[in-house]
Amino acid sequence: MRYFETLQLARDHRKNPTIAEKAFWGKVKNKNFHGLKFNRQYLIEYKEVMGNKLYYLADFHNFQYKLVIEIDGRIHELQKEYDDERELDIKFMGYQVLRFSNDEVIYDWEKVEKKILELLASLDSLKT
Repeated sequence: MRYFETLQLARDHRKNPTIAEKAFWGKVKNKNFHGLKFNRQYLIEYKEVMGNKLYYLADFHNFQYKLVIEIDGRIHELQKEYDDERELDIKFMGYQVLRFSNDEVIYDWEKVEKKILELLASLDSLKT
């Protein structure tokens, strides 16, 4: 999507998050998650076509680790091929991507937290 379309979509999603996105944001906003800053509905430029830059919209993003977190609802079952291609594009740009289902975020936060912390620890070990 083009910049202004993606920006408007990001604003709409921030105003009307899914239950799982709202739950995740409640856990990570204001550096509540191990002191890390997260942004929600973050625009990622991925290519330019005929002078128009195109963007993906990530559910959550952390600059320090270049981490994208996606929370998948039922719609993602219908667009798996698109999601896989999008994830490859984002990883190709150097981002780490973690995906969680709505149910994982809402009902199994400990599992979500553990997966995130394991990835961050592995990234920290690569820096040393």
